[in-house]
Amino acid sequence: MKREAKSLAERLRWARERAFVGRSAQLAVFREALAGGDGAPAVIYVHGPGGVGKSTLLRRFADESRDAGRPVVEVNGRLVDPSPAGVEAEVAGAPADAVLLVDAFEHCQGLESWLVDRFLPALSPRTLVVLAGREAPSPTWTADVAWSEILAVMPLGDLDEAEAARLLELRGVSPAVRRRVLRFAGGHPLALNLAAGIAADGNGGDWTPSPDVLTALLQQMVGDVPSPTHRLALEVAAHAMTTTEGLLRAMIGPERGAEMFTWLRRLPIADWGRQGLFLHELAGDAIDTDLRWRDPQAYEEMHRRLGHILLEQARTAPPAEAMTAIRELTYLKRYGSMGEYFQMRREGDFHEDTLRPGDHEAVRRLIARTEGPESAAVVDFWLERQPEAFWLYRDSATGEAAAFMTWLRISTPSEDELAADPILAQAWEYAGRTSPLRPGQHMLVARFFVNPAAYGEISPVQHLMQLRICADWIRSAGLAWSFLLSPFADLWDPLMRHLGHERATDMPWPNGHTYSLFACDWRTTPLSVWFDRTQPGALTEEPPAVPAAGPAAPLTRADFDTAVRAALRDWHREDDFAAGPLLRSRMVTGLPGHTPDRAADLLRELLTDVVDAMRADPRDARVHRVVATTYFHRVPNQMAAAERLGLPYSTYRRHLQRAHERLCDALWRRETSGHPVPVRAVTAGANLAAPAGVVEQ
Repeated sequence: MKREAKSLAERLRWARERAFVGRSAQLAVFREALAGGDGAPAVIYVHGPGGVGKSTLLRRFADESRDAGRPVVEVNGRLVDPSPAGVEAEVAGAPADAVLLVDAFEHCQGLESWLVDRFLPALSPRTLVVLAGREAPSPTWTADVAWSEILAVMPLGDLDEAEAARLLELRGVSPAVRRRVLRFAGGHPLALNLAAGIAADGNGGDWTPSPDVLTALLQQMVGDVPSPTHRLALEVAAHAMTTTEGLLRAMIGPERGAEMFTWLRRLPIADWGRQGLFLHELAGDAIDTDLRWRDPQAYEEMHRRLGHILLEQARTAPPAEAMTAIRELTYLKRYGSMGEYFQMRREGDFHEDTLRPGDHEAVRRLIARTEGPESAAVVDFWLERQPEAFWLYRDSATGEAAAFMTWLRISTPSEDELAADPILAQAWEYAGRTSPLRPGQHMLVARFFVNPAAYGEISPVQHLMQLRICADWIRSAGLAWSFLLSPFADLWDPLMRHLGHERATDMPWPNGHTYSLFACDWRTTPLSVWFDRTQPGALTEEPPAVPAAGPAAPLTRADFDTAVRAALRDWHREDDFAAGPLLRSRMVTGLPGHTPDRAADLLRELLTDVVDAMRADPRDARVHRVVATTYFHRVPNQMAAAERLGLPYSTYRRHLQRAHERLCDALWRRETSGHPVPVRAVTAGANLAAPAGVVEQ
């Protein structure tokens, strides 16, 4: 009798099992947890670098859970709203005996304390939880004796040689080519799978290893896509936060959207969740960067079209889905000159909330601590007059109010409102003088951004505030003007201009700050035009330099970091370098022999000394080469620097970011120590192409 054909789901499940290699120790621990019993873990924490196979292991856990008759709830940390409410919404209604699998936990790592203290203890004792992310668990878990008895930590590394060879064998790679692939990719599962996908397609006979593993493989894969339509689908998936069939229909056309989505799902670099499909982060970055470097015009056109589609989704999404749609839209800003304002390496530590009746005192404490009694009086006024204008940002671990924003909606202000708030009076006067509001219109005024831990700086909390502001710009009917206020205009001016907000007026405040008001007339700036002004720009575009600060105003940490990057960027531009704000920093003016004429030379020597010190530390040797090659050697752009270093562009960018952080930290310690720093004697006419101690690559 002919055996009944299996369902597609069954066939996929058994195909995954046949292709799964290694991880026997991890499977044994999971099976013990699944069976329950005395001493079995209730929570499993898997951690390891990108591409090491965490998602593959979680899919195997899901299959084994279903085989055991357990319901499975799968959550992708990359896609979930990184807040307690967001996580709770994902698992709402889960049965008591569910297996909860959370992948990409690094994208909401800030929720770790909340999970430990509140969420996990409230779950049923029959629930099994698996978290998988790039970072190891924090001491929050390991320092608690109770958790140590029910938590199993699984570090995940590369496959050993036998397991890697078995994976290639299962992928159909011939023994001769297999040996070369192993030398090329080692035991890294993602690199092995990418290489196997090429070598097993009949192209392995002349397949040659390259020092640039991921980029070389992706270039071959992109080159082999079946058609320009497939290529566009791949590039859209690399550029977007998530990709759905509907998005591809809008980008490519209704005839082939479903076909392209199915093709993308089959790629070894693709994964998917409830919100849609996405590419592995390293692969997506490499594909996106390649198009931006190879064809800037096509890149900008794709960015524009995709942005307009996501803009319309953000405008029309139901209220419950609005912030997810806004995140999808602002994700497009991660590259380009404004990337530093939008790229948050960690989220989840804080989440947005509305103002509750018991929060007023917390708001008063925050404003008094940050801006003083004059601002506190204005806050008191608006708490009574317009409490719905306040958004609170809570510490996810404790639930305490950590920051707040006051986002006023004004149609026709009353006389007492104008008298109580001089900033509102200035905004109203500016709007009336420039282009008054018409009946039915209103203006939005971001009156307070109060975050004591990072006041006025680029931070995760500030990013959440930006998302809220962006949502109201896009979704408010009848919006005439918007005004944004900052006491650190030099830091935020590049972003304000990028977003169509001009510096309207400056106003000194009794606390010693001068507040700058930035304004945009939305009646002359339709949303489509506004988005087109926010193009990412060319790959080699550098962020605008922050204007020099006045001599009496010490640099904030954010301004200082921006100035360090500007000094490195302007290393070979003598006039720009000599006009930078670091020349008036304490670490330079306090140097022996300092005079205004020698400040630029002293700063060059100081930067060179700190970069050379990085080379002496084995932990920083690699980032030393990256920063020296990028700034001290005359390479035309960052892509060329990556090529000279023999690094994939995505890897290069990570090393460069670490170099910036290490360099800024070291210099900031010197800036704030109050002690002069010895610097080598400066000679006139120093070689600017390659400072002493920096070896040309």
